[in-house]
Amino acid sequence: MFKVENITIRLETEKDYRETENMVREAFWDIYKPGCDEHLILHKLRKVPEFIEELDFVACDANENNRIVGNIVYSGAKIINSQDQEYTVLCLGPLSVLPRYQGRCIGSLLVNRSLQKAKILDYKAVILFGDPDYYHRFGLENAKKYNITTAQGENSDAFMALELYDNSLDGIQGRFIENPVFQVESEELELFEKGFPDKEKHVTDN
Repeated sequence: MFKVENITIRLETEKDYRETENMVREAFWDIYKPGCDEHLILHKLRKVPEFIEELDFVACDANENNRIVGNIVYSGAKIINSQDQEYTVLCLGPLSVLPRYQGRCIGSLLVNRSLQKAKILDYKAVILFGDPDYYHRFGLENAKKYNITTAQGENSDAFMALELYDNSLDGIQGRFIENPVFQVESEELELFEKGFPDKEKHVTDN
């Protein structure tokens, strides 16, 4: 663990799960659509073998009884080339910070700490879908630089990759295949939401 001001970064434990899911729900609510599904994705991710427990970090506020105010997780994913050869990489996300704690570098603390650990664990690379303006600061670049596409063979500014050591993606190219749990059905989300406090959904411009 290490501290920056009153924020502590540590590994999440099972007893944190519900608190973290509530935090993730608050962090993503109405951002990309009315309500959100990232808390359900997190819930589902923890149950699959590809979930990386060693890279599941939470940020806690020591001034608020160590309340969980941020979380980052990773899961194993694949890059499959045209010869159907598979290569293991990391998929980053969700990364979550409570709205009133955003802008205080907590997300950066979580990303930097987890990337350091990922290198120690000898993973080759990280792939994610996210905000380029945010993730470029950590060295992520458009995945097309490495001839990596989405599962549908597409690219976009939001689809990014990071080599965890020099030339770690040499010879690795193809389609990125993330875990199926990232696909959420409306019915399962509606059922999962019943376990959380009522919260009004709003249509936003995002």
